[in-house]
Amino acid sequence: AAALLQELFSCQDKSKINEYCRLIKEEEVKGDKVTGLVFKELNDTFITPFDREDIDALANEMDDAIDAINRSAHKMLLYSPETHPAATSQLADIIKKGTQEIKNAIIELSSLKKKDQKVREHAKEIKRLEEKADIIYEEGIIMLFKEENSTVELIKQKEIIQELEKSANKINNVGKVLKTIIVKYA
Repeated sequence: AAALLQELFSCQDKSKINEYCRLIKEEEVKGDKVTGLVFKELNDTFITPFDREDIDALANEMDDAIDAINRSAHKMLLYSPETHPAATSQLADIIKKGTQEIKNAIIELSSLKKKDQKVREHAKEIKRLEEKADIIYEEGIIMLFKEENSTVELIKQKEIIQELEKSANKINNVGKVLKTIIVKYA
């Protein structure tokens, strides 16, 4: 979903917005199904590699992140702005990088008890990316108010930038759960 979001905000062809949004929604639905399977497995499994609460929290936060990505794409579809400010593609890039860090951290969880450094590095990078997203968000809003003359366009673009920043925050929430797991098990 994050890769599609990145493509959506780098695409100049407005006719492709519907397709990207549809594909992102499909990924969000797949994510919901995976989250449901995780919960089913938690109920059916006697021994888990981590506390059930941590697995539940990780699955919930990941689901919230993909929901936020879907909302970001949906705002593009709903508002159909004339242009997208540079901040939107920059935030989409950060979101994509953040999800890649999550993926890499999840892969490393299986060896957490032996070697926690890689998971720590991924969690630290997720936080760094979220801080960078905050700066891009603030600069993007400042530029928007300086440069956009149309009030309607300003409102549309501001809403989209805000939703992208919320997506970056949701990805950071996944990083916080990863940090909790590191503290408990490393």
